[in-house]
Amino acid sequence: MISRRASLSKTSAALCAIAVSLCSAACAGTSEAAAPPRTAFPAKLALTAVAKGLKQPTAIVNARDGSKRLFVLEQQGKIRIIRNGTLAPAPFLDITSLVKSGGERGLLGLAFPPDFASRKTFYVDYTNKSGIGNTVIASFKAGNHPDAADPASRKELLTIVQPYANHNGGQLAFGPDGLLYIGMGDGGSGGDPHGNGQRLDTLLGKILRIDVRSDAAPYQLPKNPFGNEIWAYGLRNPWRFSFDRGTGDLYIADVGQDEVEEIDFQPAGSGAGANYGWNVMEGDRCFKKPGCTKSGLTLPVAVYRHGEGNCSVTGGYVYRGKIEQLRGIYLYGDFCSGRIWGLRRGGGKWQSRLLLDTPYAISTFGEDEDGELYLADYGSGTIYRIGAP
Repeated sequence: MISRRASLSKTSAALCAIAVSLCSAACAGTSEAAAPPRTAFPAKLALTAVAKGLKQPTAIVNARDGSKRLFVLEQQGKIRIIRNGTLAPAPFLDITSLVKSGGERGLLGLAFPPDFASRKTFYVDYTNKSGIGNTVIASFKAGNHPDAADPASRKELLTIVQPYANHNGGQLAFGPDGLLYIGMGDGGSGGDPHGNGQRLDTLLGKILRIDVRSDAAPYQLPKNPFGNEIWAYGLRNPWRFSFDRGTGDLYIADVGQDEVEEIDFQPAGSGAGANYGWNVMEGDRCFKKPGCTKSGLTLPVAVYRHGEGNCSVTGGYVYRGKIEQLRGIYLYGDFCSGRIWGLRRGGGKWQSRLLLDTPYAISTFGEDEDGELYLADYGSGTIYRIGAP
């Protein structure tokens, strides 16, 4: 889930374990922003604490239902609600009895479909208590009270066996096509020993796409390129990816192995069948030698090397809020160094700039209904809103 080199003083031994997967995000790069931003990069970002007291937050999501609520996942298995800057005392959902938590395992992903306001169904990604912990994609329904889900409504859609405890992926997101996209790591260990990233007979090391718009159990297969759940492949651990709400473009932050962190990009309506290169490539460098070839691969638009505290990329979002100087810029950060960068394309070239150096272990970013962005400090359990000074 997070990174590998958490020898930093701000990260505890517990963070080190979870860090093995989110692993990296540093300086240099490229990435595409919706329409080109109207202004240059802002000189600096500002962070405002909006909620404290969470335990190991792993995701921040809004329900797109007009309620203005933020839903924050806690790794051990709870979904908490922030409303008007106040953390609700009771969880929206508590599935700690189902979740194996620790290291890179736990409650990792949450997605609300566009029709959540009417159907009341939402989707989660967690590691279960079978063996070392397998990935489960399940649906739940909101209960009679809008701030409380019904634990008994659980329906398992998909279970994926994990060979190791790390590289579980975890991101869930609905695309502009209304389909559910699922990020799956390569299964763990180091260097992808089973070659899962390049294999098409396993769901590991992939972005999956399924259709949950009907009540057909457990889901329907859309017209994916390989006749199964696989939409794209060649990924090591896509801990966080997001669709630009303004354009539908897709940004994937894929955690690196030894040296390189990367951000991949797909314009809206493209990307089915793309091969992002792992474990032939690690970012823009050959990982598998000899015989490394870039032919047929979709290479990253932003890369950076490890060092200077950087080790684990946490993907963010394209900013679509009210701050003019930030609009159209993709923000992402590093779990270990706490740095935040902005990424955009201007004049036909990708540009990346360091915007803020923080002391935080950035485990996730989040977006509210108005397009404002947030980040979570995994260590302190604090949620911050991102703005400009």
